[in-house]
Amino acid sequence: MPTEVRTTFAAAARSLPGLVDRIPPGAWDGPGLGDWDLRALVGHTSRSLTTVLSYLERPAAHEDVPSAAAYYSFVAQAIGADPAAVTERGRQAGIALGDQPALTIRALVDDALAALDDVTGDPVIETIAGGMRVDAYLPTRTFELAVHYLDIAAAIGIPGSLPADVLTGALQLTAEIATLRGDGEGLLLSLTGRRPLADGYSVV
Repeated sequence: MPTEVRTTFAAAARSLPGLVDRIPPGAWDGPGLGDWDLRALVGHTSRSLTTVLSYLERPAAHEDVPSAAAYYSFVAQAIGADPAAVTERGRQAGIALGDQPALTIRALVDDALAALDDVTGDPVIETIAGGMRVDAYLPTRTFELAVHYLDIAAAIGIPGSLPADVLTGALQLTAEIATLRGDGEGLLLSLTGRRPLADGYSVV
């Protein structure tokens, strides 16, 4: 029986193709997010599927990262050191979507979920941050899929409609990251109307 985090990841993954289907043909070269055009933004989002496929094939000897929140502590340092590399990986992933990006996304979703169905237990896999349990890593992919689903929806001017479990999982991880960073109390006060968030505040 799939774990809750695997079920939620699957729901996030299955939400993406329908959204990509709604991208107008002329919008792919238009604005996406930051330095990314829309194709690069979708390409970056697709990496939440391709990394699952590649990492599942890379067993790790030991567990280095115990949680999804701890993963983002590593990512914050890595991105801070080389944001240009992240931008370029998104562009290259966008190019890799090919001439029929919606079909490519749908195939990646099918492949990632099929690969995950074949996983027995909760093995340790090698990620960019080090060895992680599959069920610790997957919430990071759900988070990325949820946030960038909303980015894509905003870029094409339609409302987002994430499944409730996906949205809840992403929000829960947001709180865990903030708490690990020492920002938990401030975030709680902001979310309950006690004080505004600082300009530009982000947990990632």
